[in-house]
Amino acid sequence: VSECTPASGAGVDLSVVVPFFNEEENARLQYERIAAVLDRLALRCPMVFVDDGSGDRTWSRLRTVAAGDSRVRAIRFRRNYGQTAAMAAGIEHAEGTILLTMDGDLQNDPEDIPRLLAKLDEGYDIVVGWRHRRKDRLLTRRIPSRVANWLIGKVTGVPVRDNGCSLKAYRARLIRMIPLYSEMHRFIPAMTSLAGARIAEIRVNHFPRRYGQSKYGLSRIYRVLLDLLVIKTLLSSAARPLLWFGTLAGAALLISLGALLTALVNPWSLPDNPVLIPMGISLLFGSLAAFAMFSGVLGELVYRTGDVRIERLSEVTAEVFDGGTAEGGV
Repeated sequence: VSECTPASGAGVDLSVVVPFFNEEENARLQYERIAAVLDRLALRCPMVFVDDGSGDRTWSRLRTVAAGDSRVRAIRFRRNYGQTAAMAAGIEHAEGTILLTMDGDLQNDPEDIPRLLAKLDEGYDIVVGWRHRRKDRLLTRRIPSRVANWLIGKVTGVPVRDNGCSLKAYRARLIRMIPLYSEMHRFIPAMTSLAGARIAEIRVNHFPRRYGQSKYGLSRIYRVLLDLLVIKTLLSSAARPLLWFGTLAGAALLISLGALLTALVNPWSLPDNPVLIPMGISLLFGSLAAFAMFSGVLGELVYRTGDVRIERLSEVTAEVFDGGTAEGGV
């Protein structure tokens, strides 16, 4: 693990992860801005730059940067997989106990890095940037973002004002235990809150886009809403899938038995094919009950054998005091 050593002599074990997609005008400029901040702080920290299958000269720019600076590790996707996948790849190749992420479009400000690290040093597990003076279009970016943040807060119970801001600092062990796919990077605060992670939010700078085109559109909101549905399901039943699906199966089974009894005890009380109607209802809900129980057992097996579990997340966000010594925690 590469340790970044500032002039003060205190160790800061950090990597900076930045995804790029068709940012040929911005790639080198973003590197220079980040490097200038790290140099001023006397930090020799790894910078992991991920080209998410760009169709322009972004990869050429990143390769040139990596060739001239041993701190830079450049990664290239064969095609575009999306921002979350690019971040996940960067995190996988990063080093250190602290990870800092930001966008590659020059809208995030590397000058905020010291403030994020200082806030994290207060004992937080995640520090989220809040673009309180956001320089994006009102109708297509800012209003949909506010609606999405409000929904995420209501569903998850984590009132983060700017989930979509890529400028964040994390405890590395914590974020590496979160499955990242689709648009899940914006739900990391909500996912880690399941384990009692301490989350802070600070105001950060935000600049208008100078070069290139925004990669965000209204279609992305649809994917975010679908992911929010997944998160809601995880929050409701992650640690007890058999109980959750078993309750659903029990309700369906009661309806099925009620319809069956109606068909057997008093079949002539219903008009038109009196037996077929309740028998059909009984068969439908009986099948639903069986499917729900099967889903519950399958979910229980996946949860018990999977790598991502709530109790495992809590191992990196809590301390255990035993005989005057503290163990765990990051």
